[in-house]
Amino acid sequence: MWHSNAVSAIDVASGTPPIFKLVRTLVAGVALLGAASVNAADRVAPKPDWTTNDMPSQHGRIALVTGGTSGMGYEDALALARAGAEVIIAARNPERGAEAVARIKTDVPDAKVQFEAVDLADISSIRALAERLQRLSRLDVLINNAAVMSPPERGSSAEGFELQLATNYLGHFALTGLLVPLLRESEDARVVSVSSIAAARGAMNFDDLQSEQAYNPFGAYAQSKLAILHLAFALQRRSDAAGWGIRSIAAHPGVAVTELIARGPGLDSEFGKQWAVDRDKYHSAAQGALSTLYAATAPEAVGGAYYGPTGEEHKRGPLGFANTPPAATNEADAERLWTLSEQLTGVSYP
Repeated sequence: MWHSNAVSAIDVASGTPPIFKLVRTLVAGVALLGAASVNAADRVAPKPDWTTNDMPSQHGRIALVTGGTSGMGYEDALALARAGAEVIIAARNPERGAEAVARIKTDVPDAKVQFEAVDLADISSIRALAERLQRLSRLDVLINNAAVMSPPERGSSAEGFELQLATNYLGHFALTGLLVPLLRESEDARVVSVSSIAAARGAMNFDDLQSEQAYNPFGAYAQSKLAILHLAFALQRRSDAAGWGIRSIAAHPGVAVTELIARGPGLDSEFGKQWAVDRDKYHSAAQGALSTLYAATAPEAVGGAYYGPTGEEHKRGPLGFANTPPAATNEADAERLWTLSEQLTGVSYP
């Protein structure tokens, strides 16, 4: 979820002169085009009009969706249940979880769907969920979807981490690592990590990773979504090197109408008011979920790839390979972040 006004907010906060912003934009655009061509090389692009009708049967597969009680996470869970998967919705609020399960079962009476409580901003809660999931024989699909976006004031996780980095990235890093053994039991394991077009404006600020010295709501969000791309690509490299057989894939929804704005900047904020004016131009939550569902189910989806809408400014439009921000291809940053994430979360991958 992202909007051009949020980009302006970052520029205003940083005090970047207009001419430098223009030069930066032109240089970034050239780099993004180059990255896109690398991504597409020797890979089969999705059908531009791919929909859930193109999903193969998911009967016999087990999927876990974080943040599956609303928005795109709910649409992911619903579509997977319709396709026959056993679906586990993992989110914070048990009441909303029960409501989501009931809604899915109303639409899909024979759905195999259940709720598991987890707070991704609390490592002990993540560990408890992973322990409960050991009852499973395997896990076929993990969709790292849950997110918070740009709360106006800096929030903290249970461990004192900046809330967006904790929820959007560190929590998913820890959960994925704890579930790797179950994923390795699958014959076709997928980890789909949901990023954002905001990642193109992100930077890993290792000198103030937790925004303790200065907090910019949109900058912190962009950093967390860039971190998610680092996770997706670094996990694929590890899977390839160790023979885990896990396809780690990144996806973004473009701009979709969900509850992120109401729960983040707020509908009464300047950002929220502009978003409300433009919302008819955006994807529905169901449309925004297509890139994630493609990555999670399509036989031709490629490990290490990044999928999303390819229309104007990548906010909506036909499905295809997404532009990978140049910063997300920096393997030195990715490895530094990985090591730091293991230290912060206490979770080491097998």
